[in-house]
Amino acid sequence: MNKKKDEIAPALLLGSASPRRSKILRALGVRFDVEISGVEEVTYDDDPGRTVRENALQKNAACRSSFPDRCILTADTIVVFNGKCIEKPESLNQAFVFLRMLSGQVHKVLTGVVFSEPGLPAEAEVVVSLVRFKDLTEDEMALYFDVVDPMDKAGAYDVDQYGHMVIESLEGSRTNVMGLPRESVERWLRQHPEFLA
Repeated sequence: MNKKKDEIAPALLLGSASPRRSKILRALGVRFDVEISGVEEVTYDDDPGRTVRENALQKNAACRSSFPDRCILTADTIVVFNGKCIEKPESLNQAFVFLRMLSGQVHKVLTGVVFSEPGLPAEAEVVVSLVRFKDLTEDEMALYFDVVDPMDKAGAYDVDQYGHMVIESLEGSRTNVMGLPRESVERWLRQHPEFLA
């Protein structure tokens, strides 16, 4: 017998305001709601993996305290260059500094991903991708910032928005660089098909 509409499992709760993470979930056909955790993020310059893992866990715990009966997905993404965490720029000038630094170089993008279910311990993992930037001139950087707002993006760029203007090659998960590795989500969804539309 088919379930009534009001008996369908609640949607997955995404604890993130990131439009890129929402875009990835929509592309996967996931039913989800958005909740902004509002936690204060931490940064460990000498341990980027700990940074993203801890931030994603804190976001998940905050959402879980408000919605204990929901399945929750949270994530945190950071750009790492020469062992240092590169976060979102605080100004356009700093965005130029970031692109100059990354120009012609390889950097890592780490995302901490956390899934939780009611009554069970949270599952956490860290996914790493490698990105090589093109050698960029000042004019090319200015042109990129004419079409992309760098202010809410780690490293001041977006792989999904005119990424070809700055990126030469990518190794690993492309959606990880966007902020949420779809491969991790797909593995989890195989155990939870009820969240697929």
